[in-house]
Amino acid sequence: MHEALVLDAVCVERGGRLVVREASLAVPRGEITALLGPNGAGKSSLVLAVAGVVRASAGSIRAGGADLAGRRPEQIRQAGVATVPEGHRVLGDLSVADNLRVAAARLPRRDRPAALERVYEIFGELRDLGDRRAGSLSGGQQQMLALAQAIVAHPSYLIVDELSLGLAPVVVRRLVPALREIAAQGVGVLLIEQFTSLALDVATTAHVLVRGRIRLSEPAGVLREQPERLAASYHLSGTGAAAAPAISS
Repeated sequence: MHEALVLDAVCVERGGRLVVREASLAVPRGEITALLGPNGAGKSSLVLAVAGVVRASAGSIRAGGADLAGRRPEQIRQAGVATVPEGHRVLGDLSVADNLRVAAARLPRRDRPAALERVYEIFGELRDLGDRRAGSLSGGQQQMLALAQAIVAHPSYLIVDELSLGLAPVVVRRLVPALREIAAQGVGVLLIEQFTSLALDVATTAHVLVRGRIRLSEPAGVLREQPERLAASYHLSGTGAAAAPAISS
């Protein structure tokens, strides 16, 4: 599967402890793939390994057929994999427009205006916030800006770690159309999300990570129709079905 971000039997150690065990999944371009699981399951550790922040202790990570093993974070970004870490991380002292200009600086100068315009077409709200200091934005607006920064350099794959973290459901729902549009433009999106109904609503395929292992991989539509299967996979964590929260409209 050359047109995909592919993780094959990836293991990750943190603090001398194996926190991800032989995790395998694929993120095809043009689709949203969800990674679900309770807190402490190893989802963020897996994200850090893909992004090159920590090194996978075993297995392989390939983007469009290119091996990412051992590459530094900036090299992985250059290979077309962009990551939005949890926590709405933006350059708070800079304006919204300057945040986007910094992100676009990786592109050739002649390509930057078109890249910024493409971002504003997806995130129209940011166009009107251009002069605002990023640190003064609401949490939802900061998450929108973080997503925009990640896609301005035309990645082939986008990893979003906890889209909804700290945001009200109504704010999260405003971000969903943007994710769909990004995927529709040919980007493979890996969405790590605690709210299962949100993730299953936007994703094509869903994987459930429990205690560091992928316990379930199914089309998202199947899990929407058979929520008991999702709940059963969460029971493997010892936290019960309450570990798979939904999000209201």
